[in-house]
Amino acid sequence: MFPNRRARPTGSSLAVGGETAPSDRSPILYSASDRLDLPDPTALEVPKFSPEELLGLTFLRETDTGEQFRAKITRKVLDREAEDHQAIKFLVTIGDGELEEIISYNELSDIVERQHAAEADGELDTWAYDAILEHEGPLRPGMPHYKGSIYNVLIKWADGSKTWEPINLVGKTDKVTLAAYAKEHDLLETPGWKFLKPTARRAKKLQRMLNQARRASHNNAVRYKFGVQIPRTVKEAYALDAANGDTKWADAIKTELDQLSEYETFIDHGVGRQLPAGYKMIRCHIIFDCKEDGRRKARYVGGGHLTAPPKDSVYSSVASLRSIRLVTFLSQLNDLELCAADVGNAYLEAYTKEKVAFIAGKEFGPLAGHTLLISKALYGLRSSGARFHDKFADTLSDMGFIPSLCDPDVWYRDAGHCYEYICTYVDDLLVAMKEPSTFMEALQSDPYNYKLKGVGPPRYHLGGDFFKDPDGTLCYGCQTYIRRMADNYKQLFGEEPKTHGKRPVTPLTKGDQPELDNTEPCTPDETAKFQSLIGALQWTISLCRFDIGNAVMTLSRYRVAPLIGHLDRAKQITRYLCKYPQGAIRFRTGIPNYEAIYGEQPEFHDWMYSIYGTPQEDVPEGMFPPPKGKLVRTSTFVDANLMHDLTTGRSCTGILHLINQTPFDWFTKRQSQVESATYGSEFMAARQATEQIIDLRFTLRSLGVPIDGPSWMFGDN
Repeated sequence: MFPNRRARPTGSSLAVGGETAPSDRSPILYSASDRLDLPDPTALEVPKFSPEELLGLTFLRETDTGEQFRAKITRKVLDREAEDHQAIKFLVTIGDGELEEIISYNELSDIVERQHAAEADGELDTWAYDAILEHEGPLRPGMPHYKGSIYNVLIKWADGSKTWEPINLVGKTDKVTLAAYAKEHDLLETPGWKFLKPTARRAKKLQRMLNQARRASHNNAVRYKFGVQIPRTVKEAYALDAANGDTKWADAIKTELDQLSEYETFIDHGVGRQLPAGYKMIRCHIIFDCKEDGRRKARYVGGGHLTAPPKDSVYSSVASLRSIRLVTFLSQLNDLELCAADVGNAYLEAYTKEKVAFIAGKEFGPLAGHTLLISKALYGLRSSGARFHDKFADTLSDMGFIPSLCDPDVWYRDAGHCYEYICTYVDDLLVAMKEPSTFMEALQSDPYNYKLKGVGPPRYHLGGDFFKDPDGTLCYGCQTYIRRMADNYKQLFGEEPKTHGKRPVTPLTKGDQPELDNTEPCTPDETAKFQSLIGALQWTISLCRFDIGNAVMTLSRYRVAPLIGHLDRAKQITRYLCKYPQGAIRFRTGIPNYEAIYGEQPEFHDWMYSIYGTPQEDVPEGMFPPPKGKLVRTSTFVDANLMHDLTTGRSCTGILHLINQTPFDWFTKRQSQVESATYGSEFMAARQATEQIIDLRFTLRSLGVPIDGPSWMFGDN
């Protein structure tokens, strides 16, 4: 099966761990490194994993036929060479234990590290299975392959690996797919398969259920992450610990429950007592995960879907990306320090208003079977987000901050010569202050006692990268997000985005009209891929890449029923981003000197005898905080494209707003009505730009920013 490896002869007395191996063990395979004269392993890179960290992990092992099987690292081979860490070898069980292999420490660490990196980049998907290939049985207790059911089925998983699973387990998670397999192979009248007959009885309904089951298998399948099997229940977590000979999942559960106890999340109501008036019984469960460094994580969540929507609002707002860009600009303008932080266990800081309770499971130890009333905003409850939002709003108000009129999640406080700002995005904080360390210390001290993580200058925030260019100017880009888009592209289409060739890569080819495309319609699978690309591209525009805004806007209208040509164009935009990922916003604070080019007022019109008269800007007295800090000047560039859509005749508007010399906001959209001349389309665009300028000036005044005279708008009408 594996090249350059040979099976141990039956009855061999090969010593493993200094002992004579019993003859009924599975055949052991030797790796090629045992037989070939390979370079000194000490010349290789230092392994990422220690020998102890490798034990119990799983990975995908590929055969010479291209098939993949999941292998588990069982134990270290104890011999004289094992005294030197570079000569350690491990015994690896392949598939269902039919084969075993000995692999050197360096080679094994390199394999696991590569697969972990691929999984972190989104190149491996191990959530769902693709098909049921075959079955074996009938089996009886005591047989080598017996797993608690008289039949096993061979499952091919989404990552390419194959394992034998008992049909009683598969039937619990996906009875429909199993019934379809049994019907296809005439097994419905066979003992052990008859329980599937009701499911397989109606063909049309079975097909509909099959489609639903394929979608549901993503959630029900055995899941591996970074080589670690992720349990779906507490019982399975303890069983995995027992199989691995450790307590890692149990420790993660204990850490989570200790944390809940520390926050006094529950109130013990005893055993068998009637619930207080108004309380509803719900179910709670634990969600498990594994980090890239191997740390096991457990999160206890409530079944909020089992409760009726409360009368109070459960909406929890967040700061907009526009507000985050504006606060970042103001930090550079007024010499404030920019700092980011994350509130740990944020929801548990707040009390819930929902009256819900649950029965504690065995993981609660002495409280097992007790009725626990939920007093804190437990993750999973409908109103938990809103309760933390209210709690943190009270904290900021108590510290002297005021929510702005333009964005209630942007808070400001007088700092003398200017204002200090805080942007809140659920539990993520971005602050611009003179001394942010003092503010962070106050949050972590009495009477607030928040637990903060990741305190420091922002590096990666809400999908965007913060960095400084060679001349020290702060920049905001999305290189990390584009790399993930490239990984997703490879996963969707099986190839890297092509960024090299004779033809230049642009968002759309000059003169291209997607509305005139006459290619074949996309299949449902291709439509899903098109929608995935468009969604990712739209988020990229929201971050900072407005250079693709017009192209993405043009294609977004075909989201429901795209053609093959539209999919090719979306792929072209993705290739453009991958070729030029370095595009970013530079926060330049100097005021542009337009007067030197155009004079004090380049255009003057007497509107006195028109319908406009002589209006003045409406600035309500006492509505905004007194302006403080350095002056800002807004500039707006607006243009229209007549007959952008040749099938409907609708024009397109494009608008770009700058604060001083920094791009701040952008807009591109088809106009709502058809214009027959350039004048009309340009006038419509100018009207939209003027309305946005009014909003922009309101936003700046709401934050106490002094504005340098009238706004400048540039167009070609």
